[in-house]
Amino acid sequence: MSTRILALFNLKPGVSVEDYERWSRTVDIPAVNGLGSIEKFEVFMATGLLGADGAPPYAYYEIIDVADMEQFGRDVAGETMQKVAGEFQAMTDDLVFILSDRLV
Repeated sequence: MSTRILALFNLKPGVSVEDYERWSRTVDIPAVNGLGSIEKFEVFMATGLLGADGAPPYAYYEIIDVADMEQFGRDVAGETMQKVAGEFQAMTDDLVFILSDRLV
């Protein structure tokens, strides 16, 4: 059974939307989707709240479908993913990772 990770985050002050989104498209998405433990990895920008006028609490979210959590742990410990993770953490703030399994 796969595990779904939901990552919620905002950008740090001074990080431009353009710079983050370019990095996400050219570095993050290809690197994570290239891991053997990953079924699918997608990044989304929040556009609003359903039924409310306020801003969403998070500007971005990622959905990471992991086929094998043990292998994922080994994959993210590698040099390439440590570099990607460091770049990600340098740009993001308020980061929350939520682990989940399919209910039905």
